[in-house]
Amino acid sequence: MKKTLLLLLACFLQSDLFAAAPPNIVFFLADDLGQRDLGVYGSTFYETPHIDRLAKDGTLFTDAYAACPVCSPTRASIFTGQWPQRTGITDYIGAPSLPEQWTRNTKLLPAPYTDRLSLDAPTLAKALKASGYATFFAGKWHLGPEGWWPENQGFDVNMGGTDKGGPYGGKKYFSPYGNPRLPDGPDGEHLPDRLAAETAKFIEANRTRPFFAFFSFYDVHTPLMAREDLRKKYEEKRERLGLEAKWGREGERDVRLVQEHAVYAAMVEAMDLAVGKVLAKIDDLGLRESTLVIFTSDNGGLSTSEGWPTSNVPLRGGKGWVYEGGIREPLIVRWPGVAKPGSVVSVPVSSPDFFPTLLEAAGAKPQPGQVLDGASLVPLLKGGAIAQRALFWHYPHYGNQGGAPCAAVRRGDWKLIEWAEDNRVELFHLAEDIGEQNNLAEKEPQRVAELRAELAAWQKQVGARFPTPNPNYDPAKPSGRAAKRNPN
Repeated sequence: MKKTLLLLLACFLQSDLFAAAPPNIVFFLADDLGQRDLGVYGSTFYETPHIDRLAKDGTLFTDAYAACPVCSPTRASIFTGQWPQRTGITDYIGAPSLPEQWTRNTKLLPAPYTDRLSLDAPTLAKALKASGYATFFAGKWHLGPEGWWPENQGFDVNMGGTDKGGPYGGKKYFSPYGNPRLPDGPDGEHLPDRLAAETAKFIEANRTRPFFAFFSFYDVHTPLMAREDLRKKYEEKRERLGLEAKWGREGERDVRLVQEHAVYAAMVEAMDLAVGKVLAKIDDLGLRESTLVIFTSDNGGLSTSEGWPTSNVPLRGGKGWVYEGGIREPLIVRWPGVAKPGSVVSVPVSSPDFFPTLLEAAGAKPQPGQVLDGASLVPLLKGGAIAQRALFWHYPHYGNQGGAPCAAVRRGDWKLIEWAEDNRVELFHLAEDIGEQNNLAEKEPQRVAELRAELAAWQKQVGARFPTPNPNYDPAKPSGRAAKRNPN
């Protein structure tokens, strides 16, 4: 009897230790993928079976947001747990960063921004590495020049992360890549599949210890290029379904209203296949139950520029705009034993939340005095709640997609947008108007005043920079915000 009790106690202790072991972490970050670009979020043209399955096995967030409508600021926010305004990276790196560099005929001069993530930044990779994790990065970095790349920010391995915002070397999405951090593969090798293979290789090599693998897709960013077989598949599907392009207007830009772009659809599927390849390796190694998986994107789908490849309908606008189409993201979290399979969370969350979430999951601690703007999502994943709060955006720039300097705040179902050029405000009730068509600002002056005051207080707290009047602005000349699209 005594021997049996000892065996039971040993099993209990072993089980308790296993339960307390930190999970492996795999983070998928898509580039320019809109929330509505996935089947599980309503797309009927693009096919994403592996990501859809991930959602069925975990938690799907309906109101997840990127911290900025363009890439670099959101990426900095994910890695630091801070609003972009604190890191100083408020525009995509590579945009003119100083007012004196500005040549466009716009009413305002965009605010200056920081063109690299500080080496002193307490990044997520550094924190997890300090807690014993092996750390790996694959794909797009776009957070500074050489010397500020992933290997300088806490990652043990960097496969493909440089200063570039897209795969612009060599044959771009096909080998040879011309990427100084990614050895070329066989001629014609496809980039998303290669990065998935590198991620799977890292996972297998580190299967006996906690690992953090950050797979940062170049997909579905321009250039719009796809495997020929997948392109043909979607051309045939478009014809079979009788889909045709339809267009609306967003400011001075056309905006795509129907998902029917065959090359883009092929890129989305290639991304999904890469996710599936990594998930299959996790399963093959028996690591499914001990691995936390996150899938999200860095800004909304590209619908008003640069090929106009996707539609975010019913969301308004797209990348470069603070309307919902530019900032509302897919977010799926699979964490066996914590996140209930098939669960849905409608609480608004944002990019800074990933840092405290993963620190809590790993049992890690932030550095003393470290500022974290996000909230841990662990209570939501467990079926609980987090404290009510507002989410904020501040984009003091003119994007390539037609947007203008602005700021926004969402509290509850209410969202206010403040435009810098003319101090105009828009107020939307998202629960009743997800397409942001009914501006309620004149009907709700008290609510407008309260939200503007809250936004201004936050801007002051995070040290937001503001655009300034452009002394060379000529209202008689074109603004440069209009763009011509390919009629196809």
